Amino acid sequence: MRLRTISLLAACLMLAATASSARVSQEDLKKQVADSERAFAATMKARDFDGFTRFVADEAIFMSGEGALRGKQAVAQGWRKYYDKPEAPFSWEPDEVEVVASGTLAYSGGPIYDSSGKKIGRFNSIWRLEAPGKWKVVFDRGSDFCECKK
Repeated sequence: MRLRTISLLAACLMLAATASSARVSQEDLKKQVADSERAFAATMKARDFDGFTRFVADEAIFMSGEGALRGKQAVAQGWRKYYDKPEAPFSWEPDEVEVVASGTLAYSGGPIYDSSGKKIGRFNSIWRLEAPGKWKVVFDRGSDFCECKK
């Protein structure tokens, strides 16, 4: 019985050591989110609507001046029009990413460009870690860009 207890204790210690060494650094998490955002944006350029929907969480809320789109299906219906034409109507890229200490939620934000490359707005997205290395958007909001004089 004592040997079994020692073996069980050793197994638990090895499992704990493996779990702590498997922790991902904040910088690695930020890179995961930035890479996810770039891959998400690449679906627009590639005209890959199915790819777009794979990045949207089931309970996502995408907000715009027209109101909130609630749930993956509503987001897909609302965004389908941006994927129907052969040329992408806009593009975006992250220039800011932050991840909470627990590593389960993240913010990404950055500029939005029209099809000619002119900056027209800014996006703000909240991502949730759904599985190791797999992030999905749960909140998204775009805003117009203003070259306002101070």
